[in-house]
Amino acid sequence: MIFYLYIGAALALDLVFGDPRWFAHPVRLIGWLCTILEAQTRKLAPAVSLRWCGFLAFLAVIAVSAGITIALLGLLSSFSRLAAEWFALIILYFCLAAGDLIHHSKAVHKMLAVGDVALARQEVAKLVGRDTGQLDEAAITRACIESVAENLVDGITAPLFWAVTASLFAPVLAVPPIFAAALGAVSYKAVNTMDSMYGYKNEKYLEFGWFAARFDDVANYLPARISGLCVVAAACLLGYNCRSSLGIFLRDRLQSTSPNSGHTEASFAGALGIRLGGESSYFGTRINKPLIGKELGVPVAFDIIKSNRLVIGATGVFCTLMLCCHGLIHIILP
Repeated sequence: MIFYLYIGAALALDLVFGDPRWFAHPVRLIGWLCTILEAQTRKLAPAVSLRWCGFLAFLAVIAVSAGITIALLGLLSSFSRLAAEWFALIILYFCLAAGDLIHHSKAVHKMLAVGDVALARQEVAKLVGRDTGQLDEAAITRACIESVAENLVDGITAPLFWAVTASLFAPVLAVPPIFAAALGAVSYKAVNTMDSMYGYKNEKYLEFGWFAARFDDVANYLPARISGLCVVAAACLLGYNCRSSLGIFLRDRLQSTSPNSGHTEASFAGALGIRLGGESSYFGTRINKPLIGKELGVPVAFDIIKSNRLVIGATGVFCTLMLCCHGLIHIILP
């Protein structure tokens, strides 16, 4: 029971406080580590292929991130078991990003609501990797909602999935479940951060980041599909278009350049009655993404607020589902 309280506390802390800017955030530290280890492993080229350099960097980032987490938890445990569990709770809280996701998307909505498209472009640029300088209101709104839908997985449900999954191995490791959960979440964030930094499909990273990008796809495979269905359930609970959410999810979830992001985008599109996908520009190159919910309407600014409500609802459904499965597995395999 205490483990379930810890999970709930981590989610509550994230929703209320978001990511503290004054603290050496673990994800920012992982990003710094990625930069250092990329520079070191690239020195092995051309004697070693760039794919192997990227693979070695991947292993090193995972090993160092997990190793530091284990060392800190072990060190604190030698003084106080309770303090170490609280520290693990804080680590798990830092691995979640619901609070920041909602904060940044609300800032986009605020600028659109007062008609300041220029500032809205600046705000949405904090959420997306596409070029935002020429976006109109509809394109800004679409970009924001697509980012919210995708980051539901990357920033919330996937860390929770791997935290709860890792906690199942706590008896084998002879540690409290929250220790294993923190390790699972940190390991996932290391993978996801490497995908963000190495996963670009350009000349610099196409080979070096190949393994990190593929592994991130694998890590998000189950969370993305479960999350898409949880968005459908959240749409029902919130009074949104549940039938359309399920229908568009089943029909269009594979209509995406990403193997995982389309699942939540499709269920969001159906629930909100809006069309996602279409033309976007990345580093000056225009890309036509497949349309999701092609017969639906153009998104408007208030759909951003509705998408945030879907995030909270889907997170609640996903967390409840994961903890019920956790409890059931413990009953079957005590």
